[in-house]
Amino acid sequence: MAITRTQRIVNLLSMAQKAGRIVSGAFAVEQAVKKKQAVLVLLAGDAAEESKKNFIALTDKFAISYVYCLDRETLGACLGKEFRAVAALTDDGFAKKLRQLMEETL
Repeated sequence: MAITRTQRIVNLLSMAQKAGRIVSGAFAVEQAVKKKQAVLVLLAGDAAEESKKNFIALTDKFAISYVYCLDRETLGACLGKEFRAVAALTDDGFAKKLRQLMEETL
C-alpha cells in the first residue's frame, strides 16, 4: 500500500521534532521568527482566522515563508502534542523537503 502525501508530511515533521529542528506553539514560533531561527512557518489549515492573520503579518515582516499544512490535531500529533495551530521548521533541509512534498501532485 502506498504511503499518502499527508503521511509522508507527518513522518517528515515527526523526524524534525525528534531532531530538535521544529518549534511549535504561538509563543515559541513567534520567538523563533523574531530571532531569525525559523526557516518555514507551518499554519494549520483549521487554525483560527485571527491566528492566521497574525502569523502571516509576522512572517511578512521578517521575510519568512509560510505554508498551510495539515490540521491542528494532525500537526500536534506528529509533534507529540495535543493540538498545534502553528509550528516553525528551523532547518533548511527539512524545510526544503517539506516544500517538495507540498508541491507533489496526488
